[in-house]
Amino acid sequence: MTLWSTFHQFAIEPFQEFSFMRRALVAAFALALGSAPLGVLLTLRRMSLFGEALSHAVLPGVAVGFIFFGLSLPALSIGGFAAGVLVVAVAGWISRHTEIKEDASMAAIYVVALALGVILISRHGTQLDLLHILFGNVLGVDSEGLLLIAGVASASVLAIAALYRGLLLESFDPGYMSVGRGNGRGGEVYQQAFLMLVVMNLVASFQTLGTLMAVGLMMLPAVSARLWHDTLPAQLCNSVLQAAVAGYAGLLISYYASVPSGPVIIVCAGALYALSLLFAPRGWLPRLLKRPHLRG
Repeated sequence: MTLWSTFHQFAIEPFQEFSFMRRALVAAFALALGSAPLGVLLTLRRMSLFGEALSHAVLPGVAVGFIFFGLSLPALSIGGFAAGVLVVAVAGWISRHTEIKEDASMAAIYVVALALGVILISRHGTQLDLLHILFGNVLGVDSEGLLLIAGVASASVLAIAALYRGLLLESFDPGYMSVGRGNGRGGEVYQQAFLMLVVMNLVASFQTLGTLMAVGLMMLPAVSARLWHDTLPAQLCNSVLQAAVAGYAGLLISYYASVPSGPVIIVCAGALYALSLLFAPRGWLPRLLKRPHLRG
């Protein structure tokens, strides 16, 4: 058996043989394309934990959709999006009218929202329903779910391209955007548009990765990409590539090891992050080699 035939058998045949593996792979690639660039922008704005909070905050809306319509993807998605938008609006209102910062108010709200969502699903569904919503099932993605994920990813890429200059300026100098608009709200418009994109992608991700880990494919490749590149375009491309590799490797490992795919994908993204911490130009080993006095 040649090297190519061995590679083909273990790395390609599962996707050729099973349609559910192909749908899962396309879903993972679409999530990588839509979510990872948003993660880079979140880290640029020092809002990394904001995405984590939002991923949990959508759970009450998903729970309400589940109570009335069961595991209907459109209902769950609409409910999750509405909950995410509501949480962003409430957190913004609290930060504007009190001395509490937006990240602190978001942290307080998301803990309550997560607990409320778990209670609602537990009261009206089985433990299997709760596990499905919390941890997702990427191998169970159907055509309807795939269309949703692909649509959100496409909309995210187009929106980032259209708003790129404004998002960049607002990230580095929010005051400049406010002065330029003349009404003090220029930066806020870009901020809210950006947060809506984050909510959309988290809602699209929860079916495959669950509400607890949806943010993983958004943030881990983004943080890792910052160790490899100084320029933002390079970080955006690197994050997408790492997220796609994590999705592909996670699906293969879960297929052969018979373990849940979503957590394995996140662990693969974490492994790439660990390698980046060691070997990336801004990681530990290159920094150590640049300081000979520490090696002695």
